[in-house]
Amino acid sequence: MQPILLHLVPATLYGALGYWFWRSSQADPTRRGRRGMSSHERLLLLLALATHGLMVHAAIFGEQQMRFGFGSAVSLMIWLAICFYWIETFYARLDGLHALILPAGVVGSLLPLAFPDQHVLVNAASPAFRAHFVVAMLAYSLFTLAALHAVLMAVAERQLHSGQLSRALMGLPPLLTMETLLFRLIAIGFILLTLTLGSGIAFSELLFNQPFRLDHKTIFAIVSWLLFGALLFGRVAWGWRGRVALRWTLAGFLALILAYVGSRFVVEVLLARAG
Repeated sequence: MQPILLHLVPATLYGALGYWFWRSSQADPTRRGRRGMSSHERLLLLLALATHGLMVHAAIFGEQQMRFGFGSAVSLMIWLAICFYWIETFYARLDGLHALILPAGVVGSLLPLAFPDQHVLVNAASPAFRAHFVVAMLAYSLFTLAALHAVLMAVAERQLHSGQLSRALMGLPPLLTMETLLFRLIAIGFILLTLTLGSGIAFSELLFNQPFRLDHKTIFAIVSWLLFGALLFGRVAWGWRGRVALRWTLAGFLALILAYVGSRFVVEVLLARAG
């Protein structure tokens, strides 16, 4: 498959499936809310994920070296987030999330074309580094899905209070169900982020061939860890929920984005163009 098709095929599949869901919700939102995702729709989403995964693999491992950059980082995060979402559709009706998930898939498929610059990961052959990398990306993807989830909950809550729930959101499960799913994503992501930070700090010499340094990436990652940890503690201790939980979720996600993806964007996009 030609490189350009590796990007266009998953983008087209995500876009077509998103359009299909939108048309279905406009035609009969109550019917979609009852039946959830059909087996054919789930299979088409799996095909989109498979082609997107091939594209991400080619972008990162395509030249006998492990390469990583802003475009491939965001694409990988979105791909993993949609993988988790696909699995969740077996256990809950998440129709309303299509409005965010599928457009994100289109963006994730095309972003490496817009931002092709990448750098070689020098320690990619190390099993310890690969394990650290995988755990970190899983944490990023879970928090990405949690952030999208939080945004959708905020929109749905605002529309419910105004008494004008749009057709696109009528297929959503109850807000309490969505909140339970949100905290499940955050709890798992927090465990993975703890492992990422712990291994990066304790084994910096082994993973990165350099002593531990408290740089901006580490500081933002620690800030994100503290925010998500405080949110989970507040949930248990004081029953935090609703808008409070949504604000803490988005704040933690923003700090996490600034930790790596934001820094790669500055280095590869802003500074490169300024130079």
